[in-house]
Amino acid sequence: MSHATADPGVRHEDLGRLMALMTGAEKHGPAATSTLDVLWVLYDRVLRVAPESAGDPGRDRFLLSKGHGPMAYYAVLAAKGFFPVDWLSGFGSYDSPLGHHPDRVLVPGVEIASGSLGHGLPLAVGSALGLQAQGLADPAVWVLIGDAELDEGSNHEAIAYAGSAGLERLHTVVIDNDSATHGWPGGIASRFEAAGWSALTVDGRDHEALYAAFTAPHPGRPHAVVAQVEKKA
Repeated sequence: MSHATADPGVRHEDLGRLMALMTGAEKHGPAATSTLDVLWVLYDRVLRVAPESAGDPGRDRFLLSKGHGPMAYYAVLAAKGFFPVDWLSGFGSYDSPLGHHPDRVLVPGVEIASGSLGHGLPLAVGSALGLQAQGLADPAVWVLIGDAELDEGSNHEAIAYAGSAGLERLHTVVIDNDSATHGWPGGIASRFEAAGWSALTVDGRDHEALYAAFTAPHPGRPHAVVAQVEKKA
């Protein structure tokens, strides 16, 4: 199965222009821009999903838990052809499918409706288990969460279960912009490692470092990548 192919006129450097088409959610601008490089590397080089295979049972699943700032997500999906770029200028309007939180029913390529902190990782665990129960061993499940979501107990239950169950096809990307209330002594990666996960911490703006971390082998264990970006102002 192929990766999504971008409009040949759209490059990573153009994503800022696409995001600028979406107005009315400026307070969530930092939440969106913090995810931009991670999303691009995933959709450009890692995820086995494209507009024509968005309903294929064998596709990789990407779940955006950090759904309260979806502008970067929409920009990448548009760049990869999941929906027309001209949808972006209607972002947040009454008759636009692009809401301030993504809606899986309205937006092509979106796997879950999201935005409530702490829901995405448990849903990703359930997705991995569901694929396993169907005998689908190839699809990978990826979920992107924010570091502040680790203040929610639901995530720690999901981390503990996934590690003990050895959900090898489950991958979590944590965007770390130092916005968590409590933090984690020893760093975020240590929380996952203590539960039996493979975990790496990288520069969330370095595309080669992100790609290497995303594709690192982790036999028999779920995998977490902590992507450190600039501190939220």
